[in-house]
Amino acid sequence: MKAASPRTRWRVRRAILLGLVAYVALAYLVVPAIWRHHERHPGLAVAPLVTRTSADIPGDPINVALVGTRDRVVAALEAAGWHSASPLGLRSDLGIAESVLLDRPDPTAPVSDLYLFGRREDLAFEQEAGQSARERHHVRLWRSDQVDAAGRLLWLGAATFDVGVGVSHTTGQITHHIAPDLDAERDGLVAALAGAGQLADTYTVPGVGPTENGRNGGGDRYTTDGTLVVGVLGD
Repeated sequence: MKAASPRTRWRVRRAILLGLVAYVALAYLVVPAIWRHHERHPGLAVAPLVTRTSADIPGDPINVALVGTRDRVVAALEAAGWHSASPLGLRSDLGIAESVLLDRPDPTAPVSDLYLFGRREDLAFEQEAGQSARERHHVRLWRSDQVDAAGRLLWLGAATFDVGVGVSHTTGQITHHIAPDLDAERDGLVAALAGAGQLADTYTVPGVGPTENGRNGGGDRYTTDGTLVVGVLGD
C-alpha cells in the first residue's frame, strides 16, 4: 500500500486541527453562552440587542437588564435617586427647552422614544448631572413578555449619558448627544442600585458584543465591551 504523501498528511492534520478548534469553540464557548442566557432568564435567549429609532435606524444597544415587577423596578430606581421621565408632549417639550436654554433644573424632562419589540420604551428614568437637563444619566426600559421559573419579569434597558444638546448627525433634528463610554453608564446605574440596597443578585451575559466604533440613531459614536449586566431586584 502506497504511503500518503507529505502534502496529504499535512492536509489531514490541518483538517483534524480545524475540527478540534471548531469543537472547542462550540462546546466551550457557544453552547455554554446559550445556556447561560436560558438558565438565568428565558427572555435573555431571544432578546433583541439593539434598539431602533422611529425612522428604523439602529439606536442605542441594550446594555443592562432588571428582573422584577414593574412596581419593584420603579421603586428601586427611585430609591437610587433616579426620576421617572415625563411623557413627550407640548408641556414637557417646552419644559426641557426652558431647562436647557435657561440652565434650570428639570429632573423629569422627557426622553426621545426608542423602539424594541416593535414598541417604544415602557419606562424611562433619568438623573441630572448638571444644572439642567442638558447633561443627565438616563435609561430606557422595555418589558419582555417572558417570565422566569419564579414568574419574574425581565426588563431590557439601554443606559446612556447625555453630554449636551445639538443636531442629529443622521436626521438634522435637535437631539441630545451621548457620551461614547456606554460601559461607564451601565456600571454606574448598577452600582447606584446596589448602593441603595436594591439588588439581590447581579450577573453578566453576552450582549451586543465588543464595539469600538458603534453609532447610535443620532450618529453619535459609542464604545462598549458588549456585556449585558443583569440586576435581580430584591423583594
